[in-house]
Amino acid sequence: MRMIDRLLEKYGESHQNSLNKLIHWICVPLIVFSLAGLVMSIPWPFGHISALKNWSAVLLFLALIYYLRLSISMFFGFIVVVALLLWGNYSFLQSLDHDQSQLAIWSLIIFIVAWIGQFIGHKIEGAKPSFFQDIQFLLIGPAWLMHFIFKRLGIDY
Repeated sequence: MRMIDRLLEKYGESHQNSLNKLIHWICVPLIVFSLAGLVMSIPWPFGHISALKNWSAVLLFLALIYYLRLSISMFFGFIVVVALLLWGNYSFLQSLDHDQSQLAIWSLIIFIVAWIGQFIGHKIEGAKPSFFQDIQFLLIGPAWLMHFIFKRLGIDY
């Protein structure tokens, strides 16, 4: 069995309850989006910040390398996700008149609320979040959602 299959199967063990799954479909994207916003709000020392020149782009590039190791098709799927995350957060930053502290505050609020939702989902599930066992499950959560999208579209992952 491939590593991606083992990780998705293990992650899925603590995500059986339909309400917990629904909560994850809402909260995991919000967590990823807000985390990208938090990291984007860190001052960029190499000129003016842009959608591709910021710490979030660096972090997401490293995440893409992780996904490439797991699955080539997941990697390509996450290129789209990363582009949307960077574009979305940069657009949000522009709407805040490039005030990185405001981006940090809003991202932190979203991050906290989404994690509260995650913990409520796991309370309903009766299982601890997977990342308590292995930190890499923080990256598997988005892949777990992506694999459902791929299955629906008939794309092998």
